[in-house]
Amino acid sequence: MKVLSFRRFFLLLGFLCVIVLVLNFIPFHSGTPIPFTASPEVKSTVDGNTAFALNLYQTLKDRPGNLFFSPYSISTALAITYAGARGQTESEMAKVFHFNFAATNPPVAFAALDARMNRIQRWSRITLTTANSLWCQQDYRFTDPFLDLIHKFYRADARQVDFKHSATVAAREINGWVERETKGKLKDVIEPGQITELTRLVLCNAIYFKGKWQHQFEVSDTKPGAFHITTNETVTVPMMSQKAHFKLARSDDSSVELVELPYSGTDLSMIILLPQVEYLPPDVEQPGLPDLESKLTADNLRAWLTKLDQANLHETWVALPRFTTTQSFELAKELKSLGMPSAFNENADFSGMDGTTNLFVSDVIHKAFVEVNEAGTEATATTWVRVASRSMSGRFIVDHPFIFLIRENGSGSILFIGRIVDPTK
Repeated sequence: MKVLSFRRFFLLLGFLCVIVLVLNFIPFHSGTPIPFTASPEVKSTVDGNTAFALNLYQTLKDRPGNLFFSPYSISTALAITYAGARGQTESEMAKVFHFNFAATNPPVAFAALDARMNRIQRWSRITLTTANSLWCQQDYRFTDPFLDLIHKFYRADARQVDFKHSATVAAREINGWVERETKGKLKDVIEPGQITELTRLVLCNAIYFKGKWQHQFEVSDTKPGAFHITTNETVTVPMMSQKAHFKLARSDDSSVELVELPYSGTDLSMIILLPQVEYLPPDVEQPGLPDLESKLTADNLRAWLTKLDQANLHETWVALPRFTTTQSFELAKELKSLGMPSAFNENADFSGMDGTTNLFVSDVIHKAFVEVNEAGTEATATTWVRVASRSMSGRFIVDHPFIFLIRENGSGSILFIGRIVDPTK
């Protein structure tokens, strides 16, 4: 009997050990968002990033076709640049990025947002990474306070390269870093000709996201469907569909409907903004998109998202086209038009970087990729800054041009934003 008791005891002990080990490997966070209380600095920075994202969208919207970029990546890269700005250059950049001197401490806020994303990745079944790097001309002196600040708050290390004599090698090293940080999705971001012997510093930011839907689409349910690019042009696309519980909202004027498609863990979501074509006159060429884009302001988006966040879950049939798009931008012209011209000319003051007024920004290059399929979404973007001397009916059918964004729900940060005019492009 004693032998049997000991045997039972050790079997029970072994069973409990297995349970403990399993529990330690099961993610702590699997269905409810990780709590987050934003400090005043973080809230002000997130609000500023959103305003900047929509202002930049307005400068880019006249480009034909699909549009996709990461305002978070652009803001981060230029926040690093802003850390070295002084005088009028600093004031202009603060205005463009809505850095309120009284309420915003960009290094502290971006460090908090970065820590938030790292925590989400650890506890959710998604991949969400950000990375920053500085590539410095090897014989050019940058101040220790600047290098220390960006290392402490932006996790960016300074790397030595030779732009003067080995521009091709330097471009290859930077491109290799970007390719690694974006899991091979973005390649050859910088061409050797974009780096000259006057280049002194290249700042890079990369963001990568891959997440599965909380409610995944079944591949077997994907069927060819019509997508109406204009009232006179229709393409056939692989249309994913499913019936599940989603949050839905509608603008006060009923011209825009929103649906939230959460990813695993529910800390991140894709939000679709779909113009309602039945409220438009019949002679409108592009179904609703220009009207929606004209209304896409920070105040309107905040009101729409508030209604969406407060909505109850509804059993809804959602149909969404499968799509992939890659976008590239040179943003100097747009950033100048938004109100920071001095950063790009000989009057620039980046003396916080090197103690002189010899530096100016020559290029801001951004490249972004997104793939949306039945399993979820993969999206990535990179920004580099070159500094040189001198439906409520229970059906939500996305069958015409729409705007979408990927949001980190706890802080409200818009990581990616774009529009799809033609899913086949």
